[in-house]
Order: sequence, then structure tokens, then C-alpha cells
Amino acid sequence: MADRAGADLIMQIGESFVGDGVNAAHINTVLGHRDGPAGTAWATALATPSAGHVPFVAVLRPSLPVKPMTLFVTKAAPASDDHGLLIWGPAQAGVAAGVADAIAEGSIPEPDTSTHVLIAAVWVNPGADDAVTVYRNNREATRTALANGAKDLPAVADVLAARNTPSNPFYTPSEERA
Repeated sequence: MADRAGADLIMQIGESFVGDGVNAAHINTVLGHRDGPAGTAWATALATPSAGHVPFVAVLRPSLPVKPMTLFVTKAAPASDDHGLLIWGPAQAGVAAGVADAIAEGSIPEPDTSTHVLIAAVWVNPGADDAVTVYRNNREATRTALANGAKDLPAVADVLAARNTPSNPFYTPSEERA
């Protein structure tokens, strides 16, 4: 399938799971124009935090937000101070660096960095315990999710080929579908 980076799309959606165990990263991305549904969702999420889920702008360092402006949305409320530090520290740094990697690699065209917004839904396991691995996995998962979105992956053929043997890190059925 052709690369869709730079295509005139309303929204680009990506997913990636990197690593294993408690320090794995699972990222979902939504990239779209500020004037479209992604922009509306971005602004709404920023303006309507809920208990334990406070979206924030991802930064490469203080006062240097990554572009396109990226809203970091945690999928797991901080379970402890240590868990919160892993979310706001290495996971956020990994997401910001992964977005910059996606720009450098062409998954996000540079002109789109000023006209589009990105939402990154990020899973950090409450049992995570290795900041360096959390950072690396979130960086790679973000970069990969954006590359997958740009290429409109997965291919439908891959989805159909896997439909009778679903599996994820938390569950694998013991029998195939008859």
C-alpha cells in the first residue's frame, strides 16, 4: 500500500505495541487537521480532564512542545507517585521524541506540523519499574504508530488472516474458532 503521509486526509489513526512485561508501551494515535474532528477532539479532551486522566501537551523539554501539538492522554490513572512519575517523565519524553522521529522519517510531513494536531493515548502499566525501558518503548511505539497510520496499516488481508487466532499480552484463546 502506498504511503499516505501528506495525503489530504481528515484523520490518520495508528496503533503500536512495543516491548513486553510491565514496561511495554501501547500507543494509539489520532492525527488530523486542527480545523477538523481531530482538532475538536484535541481541544475538548484538553478542556475536560477527569479524575486520574488529565491530558497534557507533550514537550521535548519545558517550554518546547513537540509539533504537531501533541496531547498526551493516559489510559491508566496514576496508581502511585512512582507510576505518575513514569507517565509524566519517561513515557511523555518517549512520546515527544517518537513524534519528532516520525517527522524526521517523513511519517508526518513538516508542513503538517503547524496545521495538524495529534492525540496520543498512552498505556503505562501501574507495575512499570524501569524508566529507561518505558522511555525507549514509548518512543518506538509512538514512531511506529504514526508510521502505521501514514501507511494505513494494518492491511485488511492481515486482519482477515488473524481473525481466527487472536492474541494479545493479556489473553490468548485456547481454541481456534470452528
